[in-house]
Amino acid sequence: MDFRITGLSATPFRHLFGLSDSALASLGVKPLIVDSNPGYPDRIEMRDGRVGERFLLLNHEHQPADTPYRASHAIYVRDGAETTFDKVNEVPEAMRLRLLSLRAFDSDDMIIDADIVEGAEVEPVIQRLLSNPEAAYIHVHYAKQGCFSGKIERA
Repeated sequence: MDFRITGLSATPFRHLFGLSDSALASLGVKPLIVDSNPGYPDRIEMRDGRVGERFLLLNHEHQPADTPYRASHAIYVRDGAETTFDKVNEVPEAMRLRLLSLRAFDSDDMIIDADIVEGAEVEPVIQRLLSNPEAAYIHVHYAKQGCFSGKIERA
């Protein structure tokens, strides 16, 4: 079964790009300069930052559904990122490098299944979760920090 992984749209973050550190701080956003790789996985382009790039650490509501699973958490976005990762049957390197938590949701935005897997071995878990006809989509989180990574749907 083909699957599609997407990162976040840049649109809700554009107003933050290029702001001063003090302006970002007043909005609860922490600017960071990448000092190691891997380290800061961007949620738009779905890649780790390169040393010297400016990233923004901010809270993001990744599950806006009006259910008990409504959720937000810290994420990184690259300051100026524009191209949303959107690929079929391709797992981005940022996911491959990390321990992942996959949460399958039904059309009512309720979790119906979940699993943890090393990113290098994620495809069989994606296939298993999406083989459930009740699964509408999967949210991927970086298991150690709990941060939202991206969304998976049937292609």
